[in-house]
Amino acid sequence: MHVQLTVFAHNEQQRIAACLESLPLDDADCTVTVVVNGSTDATADNVRRFADRGVECVELEQGGKSRSWNRFVLDENPRADLFVFADGDARFAPGTVDAFRRCAEARPDANALAGLPCNGRRHDHYRDLLREEGGIFGDCYALSGRFVERLRASGVRLPDDLVGDDSLLGALAATGIGRDADWDRSRVLVCDEAGFLCDPTPLTPSGIGGQARRMVNYSVRHFQNRIVSSIMRGEGAHGLPVRVADLYPEWLERFSPRLNPVWYPFDRAALKRMAAAA
Repeated sequence: MHVQLTVFAHNEQQRIAACLESLPLDDADCTVTVVVNGSTDATADNVRRFADRGVECVELEQGGKSRSWNRFVLDENPRADLFVFADGDARFAPGTVDAFRRCAEARPDANALAGLPCNGRRHDHYRDLLREEGGIFGDCYALSGRFVERLRASGVRLPDDLVGDDSLLGALAATGIGRDADWDRSRVLVCDEAGFLCDPTPLTPSGIGGQARRMVNYSVRHFQNRIVSSIMRGEGAHGLPVRVADLYPEWLERFSPRLNPVWYPFDRAALKRMAAAA
């Protein structure tokens, strides 16, 4: 079973080497490609140091994970029996790719396979949530080659400005690229022996600033998901827009910051950003 393992990396010069060292670079049946998107640091240079170990580096001028996912997976059109995805700030637990292979071979009818978080303050909670409710984490998941071919043939793409790829891809896998009414949880499986690790945010000015920016992104994602969920309940996957921002004018008046003190300031910043993009 040939695996296309794709890592998405944006300004990850400090962590990309550890990410790559955690991957099975000596596996002859696994092609490893790092899609460096919108980076302004030395991420691509650090990836190219792994060229003699078979790692391919694809540089995209524009950032954005969903845009980059479309460009590489749908437009570049790599072929594989199984597509495995990772983020450049995460490390795979040992044996993760082989675990995905075993799950795919045991359940060839599954569209997507979820890896589990292996560390972090609430990782047990998120592991239980994946098992109970389904879904995938963008740091570590797999899609069957058959499903990727169906997605390409359907013409459905992720909105270019969507924050994150995992929620929508999980929904597309579970619905068979249809509507929420077509949801079948058996199409998305948890692969218990596949997992990933992430380093904690350093308590430095740059680390805290980076975490604040991520929190605003999570807030944007929260509001975008409300728009995308409405589309999936109605017209379905074929109603997804090229850009979610094109729908902001009709949605922003319905949104307000959550009253939870953890999210309120980030939601306010997110709505301000979304209004500027509308």
